Amino acid sequence: MAAENEVRRRSQPAGAAPVVGYVIRRQSGEIPRGTFPAVELTGEVKFGLSAAAGGKVFRDGELALANFFCTCAEAPGQCPLSGGSAMAADSALLLSLVEEFVSGLQDSKAQDAAKGVRDGQFTVLQLVEALGLSLTSSEPQTRARGVQLLSDVLRDNSADLSQREVEVLIAFYENRLKDSYVVTPPVLRGLLALTKCAALPPGSAVSMLRSLFQDVHVQSLMLAERACVYNMLINLMETREAELKSLGADFVFGFVQSMDGERDPRNLLLAFQIARNIVVRGYDLGKFTEELFEVTSCYFPIDFTPPPNDPHGITKEELVQALRAVLAGTPKFAEFLFPLLIEKLDSDVQSAKLDALQTLRTFLSHCEHTDTAEFLQGLWSSLRREVFQTSSEKIESAALAALTALTSCLSRSVLSSDSEDVLGHFLEIVLKDCEHHLREPDLKLVWPSAKLLQACCGASCRASRVVTASVLPALTEQYNSKTQCSQRRTLLEVLQRFVQSVKSSRSTEDDDGVLSAHAADLCGVAFAALSESNASLQVTAAALLASLARQTGVLQESDVRLAVDHLTRLLLTEDDDRVSAAVVECAGVLAELHPAAFVTRLIPRLKEAVFSDAPQQHSHHAVRRRCLSALASVSTQPSVVQESTPVLLQVLKLALTGGVSLEEAVLACRSLQRIAERVQDTEEAGTCFHDVIIPRLLSLALQAALQEEDPSGRGGALVQEDFLSAVVPVISTSCSRLQPTLAGRTASSAVSLFLDGDVSFLPENSFPPRLQLLQAEDQRDVSWRRSQLVCLLIGCVCALPRGVELPRSDELLSRLEEVSCTCRHPPSYTAAAKCFAALLNKSAEGGALDGVIQRVMARICRELDSSSSPLRTQAFTLLVWVAKALLLRYHPLSTALTDQLFSLLGDAHLGAAAADGFLLLMSDSPDVLNRGCHADVRIMYRQRFFSENSAKLVQGFNAAPQEKKPNYLKALSNIVNTLPTQVQVTELPALLSLLLEALTCPDHGVQLSTLSCLEPVIASPPPVLLQQLEGVVSRLLALVCSPAMEVRISSLRCVRALSLLPAHQVLPFRARVLRALAPPLDDRKRLVRREAVQARGEWFLIGSPGGR
Repeated sequence: MAAENEVRRRSQPAGAAPVVGYVIRRQSGEIPRGTFPAVELTGEVKFGLSAAAGGKVFRDGELALANFFCTCAEAPGQCPLSGGSAMAADSALLLSLVEEFVSGLQDSKAQDAAKGVRDGQFTVLQLVEALGLSLTSSEPQTRARGVQLLSDVLRDNSADLSQREVEVLIAFYENRLKDSYVVTPPVLRGLLALTKCAALPPGSAVSMLRSLFQDVHVQSLMLAERACVYNMLINLMETREAELKSLGADFVFGFVQSMDGERDPRNLLLAFQIARNIVVRGYDLGKFTEELFEVTSCYFPIDFTPPPNDPHGITKEELVQALRAVLAGTPKFAEFLFPLLIEKLDSDVQSAKLDALQTLRTFLSHCEHTDTAEFLQGLWSSLRREVFQTSSEKIESAALAALTALTSCLSRSVLSSDSEDVLGHFLEIVLKDCEHHLREPDLKLVWPSAKLLQACCGASCRASRVVTASVLPALTEQYNSKTQCSQRRTLLEVLQRFVQSVKSSRSTEDDDGVLSAHAADLCGVAFAALSESNASLQVTAAALLASLARQTGVLQESDVRLAVDHLTRLLLTEDDDRVSAAVVECAGVLAELHPAAFVTRLIPRLKEAVFSDAPQQHSHHAVRRRCLSALASVSTQPSVVQESTPVLLQVLKLALTGGVSLEEAVLACRSLQRIAERVQDTEEAGTCFHDVIIPRLLSLALQAALQEEDPSGRGGALVQEDFLSAVVPVISTSCSRLQPTLAGRTASSAVSLFLDGDVSFLPENSFPPRLQLLQAEDQRDVSWRRSQLVCLLIGCVCALPRGVELPRSDELLSRLEEVSCTCRHPPSYTAAAKCFAALLNKSAEGGALDGVIQRVMARICRELDSSSSPLRTQAFTLLVWVAKALLLRYHPLSTALTDQLFSLLGDAHLGAAAADGFLLLMSDSPDVLNRGCHADVRIMYRQRFFSENSAKLVQGFNAAPQEKKPNYLKALSNIVNTLPTQVQVTELPALLSLLLEALTCPDHGVQLSTLSCLEPVIASPPPVLLQQLEGVVSRLLALVCSPAMEVRISSLRCVRALSLLPAHQVLPFRARVLRALAPPLDDRKRLVRREAVQARGEWFLIGSPGGR
């Protein structure tokens, strides 16, 4: 049997008239946790307002909120919002927070209240009870502050609410949307917090949006509140899409009303995101399709320039892309969008044209051919005009891309017996307007017409067949009938572009490609041009042949053999560098597709030419260089590599006896390196490098070193530093690409060779046993020729993947340390230091690594602290390389090493070298400690080093004596010059005074690197630069007549950049700058004169009529 419980509101203002009460009827009995009683409402309710005061009646949401929380108050232990008696003690604190927030206007108290709820100190129920008088106050401002506090707490605690709680709160907030405009902003923030709840009840999304669209005029709100509305819609579209779609077109209409008139770029990004979701996710647009298009297209094209130092970072490109995604998101916009784009293409504004063309291209990818039928003629006319009469390469490229997209769209039409061939009809129009221009190769419209046809040709296989069938026979016929080389070259270039454009549109299901019917004529034209004596024709013909080779099935076996013969002849007979480069490139393309023909025809003839007994004339050396370059270009397939690499190795063997020059030996090494970089990564290729190439290179270098030690030896070329520097990248590149098993075997063999003198794996093994390689040359049996071979160890062990275990690493590190600290030969101890540092960089973290580092640091410090030590340079070299190795991996001990380097800037003998050491520390090393060698390189290590050490550099500069200050300036310049431009612009203002001081340094390298740092800063000048403009101008003008050409050019560029600053800032310097720029106009170097003319012209325009 039901019983009645009457609950009356007790809190009301003192002295107020009696308040009409309310009665809650519910079923008696136990209420299970997480459930709520059925509520029957009786009577009219006036919360906290006396009848005499004319209190406002609150129904619906406010009544539901009161009923719910009052019910919870009656049974606190059974309500999920109730915290029981444990929280009662905190009620005074909560009341104090509410009072200070609402009356004291202390916004920080909202965070304290939210934290209290989050930590369980009190509940949302207790918060609502404490807010009672605030929520029902007669003052709108007080009600607004109360709702704001509740919304702020919900923002941080919405995830803990149950479905019933969310339902009650939504009803309350919906009711408050009818309240004063002052209350609306916090209500919207509360609703936004509730839209993030996972427990959002079914149907609540529809209820919220109906109340929002009915009771709120969004565009009359402030920016932040409008953003709240847009974010609410985004959240609901992500979580309650089905409910929103049930609204049908009403949702679209409500959004259109909310967005109409929006101008803030931050909110526009949100609005465009909502609009894109509507059109892409299939919302029902109904009769509001045109309204949605109009409310978004009114912003097209975007014209937005972000304010300087914009904290939000919104760019024009972001807005353009967001709007484009809306306009091009649905074919339903076709009837409205095409006329708009055609109108914008008629504009004189270049940016509007470019945006329209890019939008057209994107939209056409979503269209069907039926959507375009009505606008084909207008679109073609606009696109043709942009190509024929273009003044911008960007617009021309965009127009051609849009034409390709249009042709592709039409190609998707399905042909049937009773349907019109839309694509064929369109291509007839294009061919009619363009084809006749191709018959006049001297006129300027040949290329625009060819580009238009090629754009159509590259759209689809169907379009390719139609265009090539009409164009290619006419072009080949013209080529055969023309006699002037310029006309024939133009026709060849047009043919080559057509063949190239067909590449991506060939039908793979069709055995006969698009070009099959024209293959014989095209090959005939290409071979005829290769036989000509004109270099331009030969270059173009080689490009045409390469394009034909890329078309699968076009070249037959006989064509490939004939092509190889032509290319071989040109390689051996033509001295023109352009022809050689084109032939080598063409040979590389053909060899990748047809390796057998090159193995049997090209390589034997090149080998014969390389090793011929022709007199040592300049022409023979040129032929040999071309052959070596061609061998590298064609060696991408393992079968070709196995035939070409022995030829290159034989060239290196000849260098032992002086048969080839050092230059040719280095060229052979570079060819081997190119092969190692480009060859397909197969087991066959890896075995060839591991078993043949690497051992042979090591053997040749060792033979040369031993022959040089013998008075009768002749290995001079192969012991030169240039040759060894060329061998290291070959071995390094090879080892970095080896499979783990082969890489491990290579490393093991190399370590045995250098530690034990084990030469058993080397070919032509006639070496003495137990060779001592990894020793300083002051040992009686070791010369510098042998000790410098340590550089080869870099290639063998420093490029290995980090997963490959290096045998005997501790012993190897110890020997490398000894060589780097005691050897007297600079290349030897430098190579040992590099190798030592590279191995440290890859070593595993732990006590063993820290012990090695500390041991080396102690040794370095001992040598550097002794000013009379003859090994200070060796210790310094090791210091720089070890510091770099540790800095790259963020090792904690790197700081001690870099601090030691800073202290050396004041050293009398090593100060200049220390300044140069910072450049090595911050720049990329080509042979070790780079990502290509699998080094441990952390991101943004340069920025981190700069932020941690720039203050040390400034302090050191200020404390240094005058004669040592240039070292600090050089170090600063070397560090800053390696930073990314964005970091330079941000960080350099604090160092501007030092950089200006660096411009007075007599070192041209310091001046040049400082100028390269200043140029981007001048382009985006910070306030501190404008304050020191007098000093900047004076120092730059002093360098425009520098003895170094690079310094003159760079300083003139900076002076020109200064002219772009605000006119009122630079106008006082105009006369002075113009006088200083007069002498460079007569500079002996053309590049300097050109920069001077441009800079002086910009400064003349400042303050001039029609100028700036």
